Amino acid sequence: MTSPEAHCALTGDDKHVVQPHKKALLKRLNRIEGQVRGIAQMIGDDRYCVDVLTQVAAIQSALDAVGLQLLEDHTRGCVATAVKAGHGEKSIAELMTAVRRFAR
Repeated sequence: MTSPEAHCALTGDDKHVVQPHKKALLKRLNRIEGQVRGIAQMIGDDRYCVDVLTQVAAIQSALDAVGLQLLEDHTRGCVATAVKAGHGEKSIAELMTAVRRFAR
């Protein structure tokens, strides 16, 4: 199943995007926020380290999922639009910078 395209409005340094998965991404991020608060509480309650680390790994996985969705939407929307408009080299370079940052 393909993602709906992100709609980009790039004018100079002003970049605006209509996120096609905004509702789902915000829901995930709110859940992650709650998990982070839960870890803080676990540490405050002197919980077992392995239990805390398990929750940290769950948050990392959830953030990876958010990042991958954003990368996919950006590629299918903004990058594809730039390529079609003849501005692909700059957009692909920017995408690769984001991928490298994300893959660390």
